[in-house]
Amino acid sequence: MTENVTNELMYETLKQMQTKLAEILSEIHDLKADNRALRTHMAGFMQSEVANSSTVAGLQLRIERIERRLEIVG
Repeated sequence: MTENVTNELMYETLKQMQTKLAEILSEIHDLKADNRALRTHMAGFMQSEVANSSTVAGLQLRIERIERRLEIVG
């Protein structure tokens, strides 16, 4: 009789562990999805920054050229 109780308790404990493990795996899956979304967002932000830097550099060159034409270079 004692052996049955022990086996039943072990079985119940293992079932609970399996349920918890499934929950943990689901949460890890969600975290990975969130991580991918953040990385995608960061990549888009970085591309935007590169485009802005390029625009600023182009404007800076134009200003330098205008300054040279007007002979107001310091």
